[in-house]
Amino acid sequence: MSFDTLAPHYRWMELILAGEKLQRCRTAFLNRVSPPENILIWGEGNGRFLLECRRAWRHARIVCADASEKMLSLAKQRVEQRGWGDGIEFLRGDVLAWSPPRQEFDLIVTHFFLDCFLPDQLQKIASKLGSAAQTNAAWLVADFQAPEFGLQRIRAQLILRAMYLFFRIATRLPARLLTRPDSFLAQNEFVLHERRVSEWGLLHTDLWQRGMV
Repeated sequence: MSFDTLAPHYRWMELILAGEKLQRCRTAFLNRVSPPENILIWGEGNGRFLLECRRAWRHARIVCADASEKMLSLAKQRVEQRGWGDGIEFLRGDVLAWSPPRQEFDLIVTHFFLDCFLPDQLQKIASKLGSAAQTNAAWLVADFQAPEFGLQRIRAQLILRAMYLFFRIATRLPARLLTRPDSFLAQNEFVLHERRVSEWGLLHTDLWQRGMV
């Protein structure tokens, strides 16, 4: 899987197809998270969330990871143009081959990333990220979903089928269908604290928390 080919075009594609809807999902819970000291962002893409993350927490250490070298280059350029690059480490790699540090991060972020993987891959990724998270860590997730019933579900299914077909051709995406990550986060002792649903049920933004009573 590689988003290198799409990297130069991703911003205008997102703008035309979704406007600011995805960005609103990414940033929905920034003001609800206790100020973190060590942040891990996997699958950041071209850095739109990274910029807002750094704006919110100027002194936090951030590890920004992605499999696409070109996406990371765009993300780095975006924050350095603001003079906010200090304290940010850019990590290029395959999350499935990544060796996680033990309980290092108090905030994990996976926006529009977990939907790229097959169920067995997703379980492995959740375990790796869970291992890297501190005992009281928060986890922010923004992604697509299909509502359970009605016309909203039919609409979402049509959009998701078209989306997966396109990204499988353009990026060699492993997944053919959407797998909800909830059970895998729960297996790693994260509890869903709050969820916001938008765009007729197609989009959701989650705040998961570990160490909740």
